[in-house]
Amino acid sequence: MSAIPSKSEILSWIADNPTLTAKRDIAKAFGIKGAARIDLKRVLKELEEEGHLSKRGKTYRDPEKLPPVSVCQVLAPDGDGDIYAQPLEWHGEGPEPRILLVLRHSDPAVGENDRILARLTEVSGEDHAYEGRLIRKIGTNPRKVLGVFRKETEGGRIVPIDKGADKEWTVRADATHGAKEGELVEAEQAGPKDRMGLPRARILQRLGDPSAPKAVSLIAIHQHGIPDEFPDEVIAEADRMKPAGLKGREDLRDIPLITIDPSDARDHDDAIHAAPDDDPNNPGGHVVWVAIADVAHYVRPGSALDREAWNRGNSSYFPDRVVPMLPDRLSGDLCSLHEGVPRAVLAVRMVLDSEGNKIRHRFVRGLMRSAASLSYEQAQAAADGSPDDKAGPLTEDVIKPLFAAHAAAKKAREQRQPLDLELPERKIVLSPEGRVTSVAFRDRMEAHKLIEEFMVMANVAAAEELFKRRYPLLYRVHEEPAADKLDALREVAQASGFTLAKGEVLQTRHLNHLLTQAQNTEFDELVNMSTLRSMTQAYYYPENYGHFGLALRSYAHFTSPIRRYADLVVHRALISAHGWGDDGLSEAETERLDETAKHISETERRSMAAERDTTDRYLAAYLSDRIGAELSGRISGVQRFGAFVRLDETGADGLIPVRALGREFFHFDADAQSLMGSDTGLTVEIGQRVTVKLAEAVPVTGGLILELVALDGTRVARGPGPMRGRGKPKPKPKGKKPKSTVERARKPAREHKKSEKTARKVTRKRK
Repeated sequence: MSAIPSKSEILSWIADNPTLTAKRDIAKAFGIKGAARIDLKRVLKELEEEGHLSKRGKTYRDPEKLPPVSVCQVLAPDGDGDIYAQPLEWHGEGPEPRILLVLRHSDPAVGENDRILARLTEVSGEDHAYEGRLIRKIGTNPRKVLGVFRKETEGGRIVPIDKGADKEWTVRADATHGAKEGELVEAEQAGPKDRMGLPRARILQRLGDPSAPKAVSLIAIHQHGIPDEFPDEVIAEADRMKPAGLKGREDLRDIPLITIDPSDARDHDDAIHAAPDDDPNNPGGHVVWVAIADVAHYVRPGSALDREAWNRGNSSYFPDRVVPMLPDRLSGDLCSLHEGVPRAVLAVRMVLDSEGNKIRHRFVRGLMRSAASLSYEQAQAAADGSPDDKAGPLTEDVIKPLFAAHAAAKKAREQRQPLDLELPERKIVLSPEGRVTSVAFRDRMEAHKLIEEFMVMANVAAAEELFKRRYPLLYRVHEEPAADKLDALREVAQASGFTLAKGEVLQTRHLNHLLTQAQNTEFDELVNMSTLRSMTQAYYYPENYGHFGLALRSYAHFTSPIRRYADLVVHRALISAHGWGDDGLSEAETERLDETAKHISETERRSMAAERDTTDRYLAAYLSDRIGAELSGRISGVQRFGAFVRLDETGADGLIPVRALGREFFHFDADAQSLMGSDTGLTVEIGQRVTVKLAEAVPVTGGLILELVALDGTRVARGPGPMRGRGKPKPKPKGKKPKSTVERARKPAREHKKSEKTARKVTRKRK
């Protein structure tokens, strides 16, 4: 091991290598490894405290010099027309150094006071200390829009497809890119606004007919910036891969592991097996195997495949297509556990006691051969005594032991009390041409719960294993709900006739008690959805803050590295922690775990938003030929601009704009989540049953606009004056002083008009 360099040697290195000043770069330059890095960190800290170095992010530099990439502010041209810039990151003691901007013909124009990111080079013998080359202007990245092109005499207009967009864009004749009337296009802002105050755009891509059924998911993919084409080098790298052999692996091919997936599954990346434990010290116990495709064997740190997988973060799933994290050569072949084919895996052997508690586990890097690829329906039918020809031979020795082990695991789950939400999953069925033929809710069988429970157990084992070995990883973190979200949930519970404990530390069992109260009542779905909306969003992080929803102290994602980069990180950490090869977690990856966690949390949210938007558009297309039809539903949300309704038949969300409630002013009570008419006292609030008329269904945006027909079984009428509802006005909750009609009516009419305008723009994108 090399000795720690002197302070002068470190300063000399930084001066000679201004672009390699991260701690890892310095350590690599002087051959410093392992525990010696702690001593290097101490020396760097001393140099920082002595004023010889300053730290920016993870890099060190001489405080009397500018960083090689720096933020600057452009100054006015001098008498010779030269443009200089002022550094905004100067911390030295002397005067600010002068920076001469060396602009290329391809660079965009820069003006006085523009902020830019520039690459700096030190110069000597000049009246300036640095020359700067423009990387990009800060804060001026062009806005992009996806919309429908409307041709005009001189150019045309773009009508955005985003439900929240409020302005059209103008396109000059020389910026149409040959777009035709009605085509879906992608454009970016180009130049200042036109004389009508509209943003000006130039068209970048023509995407075809927006009403074509298979354009629905394509719109979401482009709108949310999801990469959907693999670079050539990534495809070439994947195509060169060959199946892994047995060398360095444990042979698991004699264990009858099987995969259980949806009948339309596009990949099979997890396999399971269970058997009674023959250890006399564990009577009634079970041994459960969970084997996961060894993606890390093929996707090496720093490779083209790895960079693209990191960039995508995860796969995105749509009714008509998948945008995978990895090319099909891996996701559909080498990393898919096909029946009867040897496949490389990382597997965990878990021993459960008779009550389903995991008493120990062991991870292996192995080679398996799937005994069968079954659907949920096949596995469930076999467990229920009606196996088909494929599942029949496996029923006694493979399928029944799995369900027996799950019966034990359920006991441990009931003791733990994770959040027990029952949320129906919509299934959009498409014709071969991509048109919606039906919308149904997927059946949720015991086989689904079996797979979910064993995957959770494997994820917990991975987190515990790496924590025990003190090895870095990415945890899946889910924090407890915020106080204001819980207050809103209590309002829903109270309005539905239920209670939620208050004044004590919230636990998942309290929420489960609420869900049990609502079970099999007309408020069942509403309470489940409201509970889901009260939850914080889970995310990835290198530190362990627990998983509230699952009631677990430690949780990580291990079971799907084909479609989640987080799982690939955990696989690599397990490989390194066990010394299974050189394809584990690299030092560079470890140092950027914070960045990776933030990035993949964002890509996950991006995919969820795109998938949700696609579902909205398909549902709007499905309902578009039923304009004027009356539909039943329930108020699922209330805002100042109107009420959201979840429709019973399809689960689609539509909006009743406040203008459609009546010609009076409606007071919005955020605490009670209600709208109350100033003249009639008509009250609209979460949980009410409604009958609505479908007024608009716009497939290109996914928007549904509804009109109120009946509220809690009572029809309402809209005449030339204020709308009147039958029955007495609903009283305000006790303890809240109702505002008088005069007080409610004092708000200016323009606010009401503004709410009407807002209703057209709003989306249902609510957590």
